Amino acid sequence: MSTPAPAGPRKSRLGWNLLGLLVFVTVGFPVYWMLNTAFKPAKDAIDPDPSLLPTGLTVANFKRALDVADFWGPVARSLVVSLTVVVIGVVVGMLAALAISRFAFRGRKVVIVGVLAVQMVPLVAMIIPVFLLLNDLNQYDRLSGLIITYLTFILPFTVWTLRGFIVNIPRELEEAAMVDGCSRTGAFVRVVFPLLAPGLVATSVYGFIQAWNEYLYALMLMSQQNQTATVWLGNFTTKHGTEYAPMMAGSTMMAVPIVVLFLLVQRKMAAGLTAGAVKG
Repeated sequence: MSTPAPAGPRKSRLGWNLLGLLVFVTVGFPVYWMLNTAFKPAKDAIDPDPSLLPTGLTVANFKRALDVADFWGPVARSLVVSLTVVVIGVVVGMLAALAISRFAFRGRKVVIVGVLAVQMVPLVAMIIPVFLLLNDLNQYDRLSGLIITYLTFILPFTVWTLRGFIVNIPRELEEAAMVDGCSRTGAFVRVVFPLLAPGLVATSVYGFIQAWNEYLYALMLMSQQNQTATVWLGNFTTKHGTEYAPMMAGSTMMAVPIVVLFLLVQRKMAAGLTAGAVKG
């Protein structure tokens, strides 16, 4: 005969479930409201007494969003910038994290502290120096200049995060592979790299989201002809007011690449978010 569960743990579990539900609703409501506004008639989006539930569905806002200004050009530029930043950031960050984690060299602690210190500098504080530097290098209003700028704040996070993953991989695995005849590079490729895959995925997704959503530098460093997707959303704010429904439709279309990327790598992402959180 089974013993019923105590009332205390049952109430505690219910409390945590309610708290989790509250957090989910709080985080998910802006996304729901974006979708609700994107598919409702434009006149309902500016109603002073809005309805929580959709009163009518229409795709006219998406057509309007595509007609306001060129959509595919900014999206293509954002994809080029984001993917390039991710590839360069992960490759360089992985090599730097490997050097910091596996090799002892003079100034190693200074490098680690420097990586942390760079992340503490507000991005808005660097906008003028970055603008002047890119202008001197003839990189103003160029995608290459924007990529270099994004790497300055994505690389430190990448290095620090991947360092945590590499530290958690025992050195003995590499040493055993080297005893069996592998070189140091071969041991890394065959042993460390597969174990590092979840961390690479998690870091890549973070870097992609950061580069895709960045607005300030894209606004200040790129002209109207070379604007990215986030700056493109500003076309819905004019001297006559803001077209909220088409803006939300444009935001919905912009969110699609992020959602698709997350769905493709969600398993690796979940493993990567916890794999490097034990020590280091």
